[in-house]
Amino acid sequence: MMASGNPGKLRWWGVITLLLIVIISYVDRMNVSVLITNDDFLQHFGIKGDRVAQGELMSLFLIGYGIAAFFLSPLYETFLGVRKGLLISILIWAVMTIISPVAGSVGLLLVIRFILGASEGPLFSLKTMYIKDMFDTHERGKPNAVSSMGVSIGLAVGFPIVTFIVLHSHWQASYFILGILNLIIGLPLILLFIRETGKKEKAHSEGFSAKALKETFRQAWKTPGLIWILLIEIATLSYLWGSSSWLPSYLLNERHFSIKEMGILASLPFIFSIGSGFLGGYIIDRISPKRVSLLFVVGGLGTAISVSIAIFSASPYVSAIGLIVANLFWGIQGPAIPSIVQYASPGQSVGSTYGIVNGVGNLVSALMPTVMGAMIAGNGAESFTAGFTLLIGTQVLTVICAIIALSRNVFAPKKDIAKQS
Repeated sequence: MMASGNPGKLRWWGVITLLLIVIISYVDRMNVSVLITNDDFLQHFGIKGDRVAQGELMSLFLIGYGIAAFFLSPLYETFLGVRKGLLISILIWAVMTIISPVAGSVGLLLVIRFILGASEGPLFSLKTMYIKDMFDTHERGKPNAVSSMGVSIGLAVGFPIVTFIVLHSHWQASYFILGILNLIIGLPLILLFIRETGKKEKAHSEGFSAKALKETFRQAWKTPGLIWILLIEIATLSYLWGSSSWLPSYLLNERHFSIKEMGILASLPFIFSIGSGFLGGYIIDRISPKRVSLLFVVGGLGTAISVSIAIFSASPYVSAIGLIVANLFWGIQGPAIPSIVQYASPGQSVGSTYGIVNGVGNLVSALMPTVMGAMIAGNGAESFTAGFTLLIGTQVLTVICAIIALSRNVFAPKKDIAKQS
């Protein structure tokens, strides 16, 4: 297999590169979650007090992200590959981040947010492609976990970093600093450590072929259990985008923590999900692929119960602890989706399969920040409890889909089960 010909250190440096790129992309995208607590930012764009408009800033990003993940991933996989795809993506999203402060209206900012999301859309498909190319089936849990930890690390460090910048400078500075970091960290790492396999290099050198693109896309849709993977991804991302978009405002406005306390407390749930994500990857490498869905059952139940405790508790500190524990359970689920896609999808369409899953997942979950904003606004009296109840629903859906997938054994093709037994 191709993976066996890659020196261990070199391929793991590629995983570390992907981890760092995911980190900076998540710091970049959660910037707006902190900024909607800043009066200068809200007044500049005329959205102070408008929870729906504030939610749309994340939703438009996610719509662009989902469309690009769905449609660009097959193009990147068929003709560009991981290295070129990452270089193009990071250049565009760095530029979009840097120019965001010059938007003179919320309408223009929403357009920039859409393009920014589109530029980041293929990232997780490219990450999934790289790991499948470089690692054998029984080795992928840990690299999936390590690279996926970038989600939690990015959010964990992003909240306090952006809060610090805004407190000690101004909201525009957060965009300029993050855009420059994207360039000086991302580009050199990709050039140094991301390499294509020989098989991929040959495929990309053959040039454009509509037939090849169509075949890649067709094979992706034939992935066993695709509908259940899609529903779980929708639920997982809805939880992520809903919680990360409104967590700072919840801590400030509902639980009345100070802005400094908010910066720390908003990061803690994602710090805990870093360790639980690695634990999930460790478990995946030690169980049969047909049992990977158990992580969704355990993680989904734990997350739903913890969020319930958080939003219905009278104590602000019990609420904060509940949200931290919720993310610990949510993080366990992180490596499971890419592992299932890598296992179940046809060999030459893993990136496109993940593009479908991630694209549709983000398009649907893009509604979550806006819908939560509308529920929080209510009938004029803010109710964060109503908005955060939706997060519980996402995890109930996850558990139901995982139980169905387990009962039908949809993620374990017979020929692969036979090899493992």
